[in-house]
Amino acid sequence: MFFPLRDNAPRRRFPFVNWTLIALNTLVFLYELRLPRPFLEHVFFPAFGLVPFRYLLWLRGFHVGWAALVLPVFTSMFIHGGWLHLLGNMWVLYIFGDNVEDVFGHSGYLLFYLSCGVAAALTQVILNLPMNVPTVGASGAIAGVMGAYLVRFPRARVFTLVFLVIFVTFWEMPAWFFLGFWFLLQFLSGASTLAGSARMPMGGIAWFAHVGGFLTGILWMLLTAKPQPRRAYWA
Repeated sequence: MFFPLRDNAPRRRFPFVNWTLIALNTLVFLYELRLPRPFLEHVFFPAFGLVPFRYLLWLRGFHVGWAALVLPVFTSMFIHGGWLHLLGNMWVLYIFGDNVEDVFGHSGYLLFYLSCGVAAALTQVILNLPMNVPTVGASGAIAGVMGAYLVRFPRARVFTLVFLVIFVTFWEMPAWFFLGFWFLLQFLSGASTLAGSARMPMGGIAWFAHVGGFLTGILWMLLTAKPQPRRAYWA
């Protein structure tokens, strides 16, 4: 397993939006901690998390309010199921988000981030329509950030903590390898759930939300970003 510790891609401006996103996710999670556990799991998560089965009901002609269909697409990306879920997502956003914001600018980055989150949510819904479990977390949008980073900064170095069974080591690897390997794991894991007709349990991983967000980030960067200027990478 790989875990990024830092990268060496330079940036020119302070990432206001990235830090705001980290703060919002953290504040929402702190609010979650104040809620009784039964209310959180049986009311809050179903109301504000993404539940693909609702869209299946809607497609079959049942009445489902627009708020239940549209609102969770956005609210679900600011909700997390635990400390590890939150800290893992926010750390990866901290590592890669500042450079992507530097490319798009503050307002452009916010639009990009939300668009990746929406694309991730729709991918999860389309490929998991029978699932009646809420999907929560910012990882789909963050996957979009990682995809954009891969396109823009493939030669950047990512200093990584590597777990090899019982051994732990550090490895500075190129971003294209780290991010490409991460995406391959997400795709293969998602494909295995489809092949086995698996249904994601509570606390599972929305693999295809990651895939959808990552591919959206790649396309967004390829289609909208200005040509990359020459940049130096510190060793």
